[in-house]
Amino acid sequence: MSAVLNVSAYLFTHIVDPAGLRPVLRDRAVTAGLKGTILLAEEGINLFLAGEPTAVRGFLDTLRADPRFARLSAKESWSDTQPFGKMLVKRKREIIRMDRPTIRPESGRAPVVAPETLRRWLDQGHDDAGRDVVLLDTRNAFEVDYGAFEHAADWRIERFTQFPDAVAAHRAELEGKTVVSYCTGGIRCEKAAIHLREEGIDAWQLDGGILGYFEQVGGAHFTGDCFVFDEREAVGADLSPRAS
Repeated sequence: MSAVLNVSAYLFTHIVDPAGLRPVLRDRAVTAGLKGTILLAEEGINLFLAGEPTAVRGFLDTLRADPRFARLSAKESWSDTQPFGKMLVKRKREIIRMDRPTIRPESGRAPVVAPETLRRWLDQGHDDAGRDVVLLDTRNAFEVDYGAFEHAADWRIERFTQFPDAVAAHRAELEGKTVVSYCTGGIRCEKAAIHLREEGIDAWQLDGGILGYFEQVGGAHFTGDCFVFDEREAVGADLSPRAS
C-alpha cells in the first residue's frame, strides 16, 4: 500500500474566531508532520492534508473532539509521495467563495443524493419519480476538462463567483427537471444547490462530490479523471494518482 494518506474534508459550521483558531491548528498540524492547506472562515472549515496515516487520522480525531467539528467527514486516498510542499492555514472570508453572503449552508443544507442513488438514476435514465435528471458540473472549466460525468451540463465558468449569473442564463434548461449539482468533494455544489433552490429549481447535491462517488460506486458514468488541488494533479476512479 502507498505510504502517504491524503484526506479532504469540509464542514459548514459557525466559527466565532477563525483568526484565533488558525495558529492552534497550524501548530498541531506541523507537530504531527502534516502538510497541506486548511482554510478557516466564519462559515466553516475546508482542509486538504497528507502525511503518515496515524498522524493524519489523529489530527482529525482531535479536531472532531471540538463540538463545532464533530460532524466532519473526510475522504481518504493514497499516494507514494507527499503531494504538498508545506503546511498552510489561512483565514478567509468564505471557505469557498461565491460572493453571496445570504447563502449559509451551516443554517441548512439542500437535499443530497447518495452516490448509489445517483448511479441507479443514471442507469435507468431518470429519477425514481420518472423525471429527467440533469447533472450540473459546478467546477471551473479547466477542472471539467480533466474528466466529468457523461452528458453533464458544463457552463464553462472560470470561477465560482460566476455561477449565479450562469444560473440566470441557463435557467430554462433546468426547469421541470431533477438537477443534481456536483463538484470535486461536495463543498462547491453544496452552495450551488442552495442557490438553485432559491431560484425555484428542483436541485439536489451529490453527497461527497466526485471523490465520494468514486469511493462508493467507482467510475460508472464518469469519463476521465478528477482534478485535485495538489501535486497529484488528478485521480482516477480508484482514487489513485493518474499516470503522468
